[in-house]
Amino acid sequence: MQLGPTEYDISDIDLADKGVNRIEWAGRDMPVLNLINERFKKEKPLEGQKIAACLHVTSETANLAIALHNGGAEVSLCASNPISTQDDVAAALVKKYNIPVFAKNGEDTDTYYQHLNRALDINPTITMDDGADLVALVHSERPDLVANILGGSEETTTGIIRLKSLSKEGKLQYPVIAVNDADTKHLFDNRYGTGQSVLDGITRATNILWAGKTVVVVGYGWCGRGVAMRSKGIGARVIVTEFDPVRALEAYMDGHTVMSLVDAAPVADVLITVTGDINAIGKDHLPKVKDGAILANAGHFNVEIDIPAIKQDSVSVRAIRDYVEEYTMKDGRKLFLLAEGRLINLAAAEGHPSAVMDLSFADQALAAEFLSKTPPTDPIVFDLPQSLDQEVARLKLESEGIFIDSPTEEQKRYLSSWDIGT
Repeated sequence: MQLGPTEYDISDIDLADKGVNRIEWAGRDMPVLNLINERFKKEKPLEGQKIAACLHVTSETANLAIALHNGGAEVSLCASNPISTQDDVAAALVKKYNIPVFAKNGEDTDTYYQHLNRALDINPTITMDDGADLVALVHSERPDLVANILGGSEETTTGIIRLKSLSKEGKLQYPVIAVNDADTKHLFDNRYGTGQSVLDGITRATNILWAGKTVVVVGYGWCGRGVAMRSKGIGARVIVTEFDPVRALEAYMDGHTVMSLVDAAPVADVLITVTGDINAIGKDHLPKVKDGAILANAGHFNVEIDIPAIKQDSVSVRAIRDYVEEYTMKDGRKLFLLAEGRLINLAAAEGHPSAVMDLSFADQALAAEFLSKTPPTDPIVFDLPQSLDQEVARLKLESEGIFIDSPTEEQKRYLSSWDIGT
């Protein structure tokens, strides 16, 4: 039985065949999620659960949605970013896999929030977020849904910041697993995935030669580390700007130049924001940015570059390439803003490679199973249980044919004892 047209909202159902091919191709590089999917098919650990998911609608996400569906859950999917949806993937999920999707590439703000609400209309028992938009909407406009929700999961730094703020104010109404903080997520997805996909997105949008360029990475969290590492590896000169003195010191020890953004802006060929904060490149920095510089954002929301300030100080703008806007400033400088300040790796490219999303989405799948079997009662933000984090790592090593040592009983006793001296 196929979904009726009123049960989804996508761009073009006729793209489904292309989307199936893309989903299958991504699945080739997702061995951990595939193993979980096979177990889910047999055990049905999510039977009776309703999962509303607000994620980037990509081929990798599709493999997660299919695994959740095979695990017995009723799944409803919407996009976590207006320009990240792969329309063919959305069509395939609807037509072949019978999973309702509410997402269109390029949707406007009103449509975006309509889609969030339609995903929530499933009356979820579990929410799954990339940026905490579902949680925020439940708490602000749909509080009637709270009583039915066992818990949620969140996979981005930005989302965790929002959720911890909600919790600090004592307003968080149900528990949320900080999947983003799992070691198998931020050490791999944030670092290796972001590092590669951001440079891929900028390259596709601009076709620049990286060798010899001065790249300013604004923020040195795990995503910033990845972007800086890959930029250096491709031949760029890397400058890091940071608020946090420990992270700044780490960047320096990693071999990068560290300075203030005001000082870095005049020498930057490319500026990349990865902070999770608003106006990381703000009105005080923009007058310092040199003529011809490229501005790109790799944070979740399009607020890290002060776009209103760019527009206010410019005399004209034109789309000079796909995903590239040329702003001519009042002083004659030209600044090139990529993807309207939205996630460059998903707007101009395909996001993270499937192999790294395999780990993140394995975390998400196991988080859903945990919430289904042993739902916590306290409305707090908490870490994915370490045993699940390690299980994902173990499965990944196993899929690569790698087997590691186990401690002996003697070693376990030694590490757990206080009375064994030198």
